[in-house]
Amino acid sequence: MPDKLVMMLRLEKGLAGNRQHGSMLTLKKLGWLAFNTIQLVLTLSWSMFWISIALIIRVVTGDAHVPLRMAAWIWSPFLVYGSLSRFEVQGREQVDFARPHVFVANHSSMIDICALFMAIPVPLRFILKAELGKVPFLGWYTRAMGMVLIKRGGARDTARQLQRAADLLGQGHSMAAFPEGTRSTTGQLRRFKPGAFRVAISAGVPVVPVVIEGTRQVMPPGGFHIRPGRIRVRLGEPIETRALQPSDGQQLADRVRRVIEQMRLQ
Repeated sequence: MPDKLVMMLRLEKGLAGNRQHGSMLTLKKLGWLAFNTIQLVLTLSWSMFWISIALIIRVVTGDAHVPLRMAAWIWSPFLVYGSLSRFEVQGREQVDFARPHVFVANHSSMIDICALFMAIPVPLRFILKAELGKVPFLGWYTRAMGMVLIKRGGARDTARQLQRAADLLGQGHSMAAFPEGTRSTTGQLRRFKPGAFRVAISAGVPVVPVVIEGTRQVMPPGGFHIRPGRIRVRLGEPIETRALQPSDGQQLADRVRRVIEQMRLQ
C-alpha cells in the first residue's frame, strides 16, 4: 500500500507539472498573439502613412529617388527592428554602387524586401509578381516608383516588362529580383528563372548574388508570426555579363544559383 501511495503521489505531481507547463505554453502563445496583432496594426498603419508620403513626394518632385530611399531609411528599418531583430550587411565593399547592377537573392519571407532595401545603399527597383500591383497602397507605390511587374502566363507582356527593366538599367538604375519566382517554404533554393538574368545581359550590367539569412525564422511564410532573430544580408562578387548573349540567360541563372548555394554554406 505505501508503494502504491507513493506512485499515486508521483503521478499526481507529474500531472500537475504537465498542467502547469501547458498553462505556461498557452500564456506564451497568447502573449505572442497579442504582440503580433499589435505589430500587424502598426505595420499596416506605418506602411500606409509612409507610402502616402512617398507618393506625394513623387508627384511633387517628379522624381523617385527620395521616395525609394525612404523605403531604406524609414519604412524597412521600422519593420525589421520592430520585430526585435538584429540586422547585418556584409560584402558591400565588393560592389561599385556608382554602376547599375541586378541584385538577385534567395527568397523565403516577405521581409526579404525590407532586408534588400536596407542592404543596398542606392535607390532600388524590384522585378515583382504582377499580383502585388493589385494590393492597395503597395500596388500604387510599386507602379509610381517604376517597379517592374511580371504577369504569369503572359509571354508578350512579360517580354515588354523585361525590356522596360533593361531600359531602366540602361538609364543607370539598379534592379533587384527573386529568381525563384516565389517564396521557398522549406528554405531550399528553387530553380532560378532566367528573366532577370536576360535583362542583365541585355543591359550589359553585372549580376550580384545575394544571400539573405534569418528572415524565414523572423517572419515565416504564411500568416503574420513575427519572432526576434538575426537577419543577415551577404553580397557576393559581381558577375559580368558583357560577353554573354540573352540566350545564355538560363545558363547564367544556373551559375548564379550555384554561387548562392556555395555562399550559404560558408
